[in-house]
Amino acid sequence: MRVIVIGATGTIGSAVAAALSARYEVVAVGNTKGAIRVDLASADSIERMFDAVGAFDALVCAAGRAAFAGLDDLKDADFQLGLTNKLMGQVNLVRFGRKRMRDNGSFTLTSGVLSREPMKGSASISMVNAGLEGFARAAALELPRGIRINVVSPPWVTETLIARKMDPSIGLPAATIAKAYLSSVEGTASGQTLDPRTFAAT
Repeated sequence: MRVIVIGATGTIGSAVAAALSARYEVVAVGNTKGAIRVDLASADSIERMFDAVGAFDALVCAAGRAAFAGLDDLKDADFQLGLTNKLMGQVNLVRFGRKRMRDNGSFTLTSGVLSREPMKGSASISMVNAGLEGFARAAALELPRGIRINVVSPPWVTETLIARKMDPSIGLPAATIAKAYLSSVEGTASGQTLDPRTFAAT
């Protein structure tokens, strides 16, 4: 199986790439690093990335930018960042990538726990995450040739919390979160939002 991992140099993405590479051929895609790069905010960049990669069996996206700020402080540009990058960037991966994906392939996108467990400052991110989950539920009804789509909704990542000198006990290690992505790639579910916390004991 040939799997594209977008965001493969990030905290979650590198853990996902490591888990997948033990079993499959991984095509690592970064934003500013690596042989193959993509700017999720650019439809043209996404098309060029797919041209460079060629045929593939699965795609995992563990990337996407959105603004975190109080509702009174969020500007139009802050909302647009999340809409253009994290939301439409991942939507476009599906729109353009399904033409090149082999039969019975799968897309795994990334939202985040703030879609269902919002906090002060998360209005823009919560909106984008919830939009991605709704898109996956609907797109699953229309994707052809046995192609599946799921979303992983990670909680806080332990490594990120430690780097920010925050309480790591509220997070999950990236390697544990990666299990949810592996389940999406290897399983049969489609249109689902996977919570990595359910994989913590496995």
